[in-house]
Amino acid sequence: MNDTHEAPGTSAGTAPPSGWLNRTVVGAGVTSALGDFCYETTTVILPGFLAVLGIPAAALGLIEGTADAVASFTKMVSGYIAEKLGHRKLLVLAGYALTPLGQVLIAIALGWPLLLAGRLASWFGKGLRGPLRDAIVVQAVSPETRGRAFGFHRATDTIGAVAGPLLGVALLGWAQRLHGTDPAWPFRLVLWLSIIPGTLAVLAFLTLVRDTQQSPNPALKFFGSLRGLPLRFKRYLGAVGIFGIGDFSHSLLILATTTLLTPSMGVVHAAQVAGLMYVGRNLVQVLLSYPIGALADRAGHLPVLVAGYVLGALTATLTALAFWFAVDSVILLGGVFFVAGLYVAVQEALEPTVTAEMVHADTLAISYGALGTVNGAAKFVSSAMVGLAWTVVSPVFGFALAALLMFAGTVALGRARVSAPA
Repeated sequence: MNDTHEAPGTSAGTAPPSGWLNRTVVGAGVTSALGDFCYETTTVILPGFLAVLGIPAAALGLIEGTADAVASFTKMVSGYIAEKLGHRKLLVLAGYALTPLGQVLIAIALGWPLLLAGRLASWFGKGLRGPLRDAIVVQAVSPETRGRAFGFHRATDTIGAVAGPLLGVALLGWAQRLHGTDPAWPFRLVLWLSIIPGTLAVLAFLTLVRDTQQSPNPALKFFGSLRGLPLRFKRYLGAVGIFGIGDFSHSLLILATTTLLTPSMGVVHAAQVAGLMYVGRNLVQVLLSYPIGALADRAGHLPVLVAGYVLGALTATLTALAFWFAVDSVILLGGVFFVAGLYVAVQEALEPTVTAEMVHADTLAISYGALGTVNGAAKFVSSAMVGLAWTVVSPVFGFALAALLMFAGTVALGRARVSAPA
């Protein structure tokens, strides 16, 4: 392919679409919201389900860690398979179909093996669909409107992440008032009900999203395609990876808030408040994802992403300081969640758009796969690292270490150049 006159992220001979809020962008957003609604419902009730089944907490860590690892690897492979076969939409549909299948396996589980199988199926599907869906969305809009399109998509995606846990908790309370056969019955009922939005996600993507024609490339080599990615993009991935090693799971932020509030509130009330703060974080992401994308379209995607990374480092710093000063103020701790929601909105909306500016259309899917793999692997390392440092040394040390790594990633990202030669 001769890419001398082809801009990154556009198909040769194809004029970019003029409108960004088109059928494909809306369809991808609706699908993501329904998909998140399905599996986030499981996320919020899974610890309690394990408890009533008598499965130890260590099994939950094994299940979630293994699922994250599978999702990270699948993101890379899915891009390669899509470019080799030329069937992105079919693979995305398969990825969304695996989520309700995973819910079925979890709903009928009596022990940890089926729970693991169900979580692996869901997360394999998540890894399979994510990079390909992003590639379809980015080619459905013009380069000048990518920030808005991805901001809209992330906002709708997060609506499912907010509504799923809230409705999951509400349905669990309703199911407990019904007459079941065993203590696990209410959890199983919620899991069965969550299959409905998962199935609707498949139908929404099938009927609403249109994918541009992709020519299969049977001769494509996996490692050769990775080596051929632009040097500037590899440096960008390095910065994302350094930042990601400090970018701990926000379940640790919930635990931190619970720990800090427990002396004044008691553990149960503290856990409830921390959970509501996390929902608030997701609401911040919903409300600000589109405005951030629109701002980035005008100010530049990379500079706004750098600013978002600064906010990420600030989140870790504020958490470390909260432990240092033993903060138990709901307002101050809520402020940390607000900053966290703001930086996640920037990160999730703009990392894909910056990627699209650095690579060509014929490597877009595998580039998104590389981005997802780096993010997933780094997040797995970061959560384990911060949790270990918290336990072995202190929470102040754990979150300060995270802040240092996130700041280093921010500096590396600030040195990146979108327009640098490949």
